[in-house]
Amino acid sequence: MANTSDIKNGLCMNYNHDIYSVVEFLHVKPGKGPAFVRTKLKSVTNGKVIDNTFPAGHKIDVVRVERRKFQYLYSDDSGFHFMNTETYDQVALQPAMLNKPDLLKEGTIVEVLYHSEKEIPLTMEMPAHIVLEVTYTEPGLRGDTATNVTKPATVETGAEVRVPIFINQGDLVKIDTKTGSYLERVKA
Repeated sequence: MANTSDIKNGLCMNYNHDIYSVVEFLHVKPGKGPAFVRTKLKSVTNGKVIDNTFPAGHKIDVVRVERRKFQYLYSDDSGFHFMNTETYDQVALQPAMLNKPDLLKEGTIVEVLYHSEKEIPLTMEMPAHIVLEVTYTEPGLRGDTATNVTKPATVETGAEVRVPIFINQGDLVKIDTKTGSYLERVKA
């Protein structure tokens, strides 16, 4: 058993009959009253984010998780299929375990969190950003970059992303995998 002084970003714990990962935390010592830890917790099973406050010294049940590198292979009716890059074992994950599955490109290396004791996959984490090719968008006007006007664009995975008006079909764009938003154009 650990206590609130051991809380850090990425720590996984049992809380309310579910496994949560710490997204944010803040130790607070008010001028009057006892100290406490304010946290933002994300469920690794369903992705729900909750805010919670623990009193200082509160015992928490830490869950040991392992991060393993997997390569995305394909998707079908049974889920999204990944291959372990070290052991070549394959695992199928359900869409609920994935964040932004429409941005997954074949061959992408991701991290799958495994429960160390039960050997079951909990969730999948994509890299911070991914580079994809624009397969369709309306033609843009050259030099029209003074305003923040955006237009819809379809990328090679089939996802739709809002991009600046100067992006054309065939351009490579860097996309934030947490929000699904455009970051920058990438030179080939």
